[in-house]
Amino acid sequence: MRVLSNRELNRTYLTRQLLTHPASHPIADTIEHLVALQAQESDSPYLSLRARHPDLHLDDLTALLHDRTVVRSSLLRGTQHLCTARDFRWLRPTLQPGLDRFAARGGRLDGLDQATLLEAAQEILGDGPMSRPELTRRLVERFPGPDPEWLKLVVHLRLSLLHPPPAGTWRHRGRVGCVLAEDWIGQPLAAEPAPETLVMRYLAAFGPASIKDMQVWSGVTRLRGVIATLRDRLRVFRSETGIDLYDLTDAPLADPDLPVPVVFIPEFDNAILGHADRDRIIHPGDRPLVTPGWSIVRPTVLVDGFVAASWWVSGSSLSIAPFRPLAERDRLEVEREGERLLEFMVPGEKPEIHWAGEQPGVRWGNKPERALRAADTEGPLPGGTE
Repeated sequence: MRVLSNRELNRTYLTRQLLTHPASHPIADTIEHLVALQAQESDSPYLSLRARHPDLHLDDLTALLHDRTVVRSSLLRGTQHLCTARDFRWLRPTLQPGLDRFAARGGRLDGLDQATLLEAAQEILGDGPMSRPELTRRLVERFPGPDPEWLKLVVHLRLSLLHPPPAGTWRHRGRVGCVLAEDWIGQPLAAEPAPETLVMRYLAAFGPASIKDMQVWSGVTRLRGVIATLRDRLRVFRSETGIDLYDLTDAPLADPDLPVPVVFIPEFDNAILGHADRDRIIHPGDRPLVTPGWSIVRPTVLVDGFVAASWWVSGSSLSIAPFRPLAERDRLEVEREGERLLEFMVPGEKPEIHWAGEQPGVRWGNKPERALRAADTEGPLPGGTE
């Protein structure tokens, strides 16, 4: 069995994530290729797309949200993502068993039967889109005993709800609306899960990958049986650490010496969260600097294909905190790309780049983080892990 070097995995991964060359196809096709874009922060999908489409305009994605080509919902790992409406129809039913299992943990419904709760929520949402607080208020009127947060949580996990614009649009920080997915899309969802489709689509954008990688990315368990049914459509490699990695039979592997550009990645991007073993994009020991605590996944900078710094923006000022000293040529390339990023985020403003100094050399070991609570900054909604 062929062993793939970590650098070969890195270059292959960046190529499949469309981070080695500017993407030339429509951005809806990019979203479909990546399956879904992290959208816990409303700006993140714009920045994820801009990393792959340097000429992206804000209106390009906003228009797709308004014309219902792209939708926002709780998807992978129970967290907020954008995907195309076409993909939502099979993706949400495929993820639903895992979301149901999480909802079943909620012991704060004071004996209320979930089926009764869901029937009432569907009736209420039949009046059209409404904000989360309004939906929760009307549920509490009917069921005053249970914890209101768990009423909201169970409804969001068990029902296929979408959050229409302005939720999910650039710089939106207001209330989030809710609508039944089939009402918004105008088509029914798939009647059965499609785990085979999930695996094949994941490998096209994230492979080669282990079964654990697939499960951590999706939140779907028991994929070993699915892999068994797909074996004649897959090939198997091995990582340097001895883990079996599955891949599509016709998916090319990249040259490990392929030159790659500097890339600014937003917080929670699936390029960072797409595997259980993230050594293909994060140097061993640096993972706590990227995910340092509960529900935190920092915006990062890729240099030579690996995470090398974190970044943040305040006004028209971009601060960059490298994990270790960068070569002068790399610093210059980071600054140039940083200026282009600011032109996208704050057009017309004079860009300012600040080097914040190296990140503290704290190492907590490369232990897997505990499950992180989902963070929806447009209105907190627990229900997922990172």
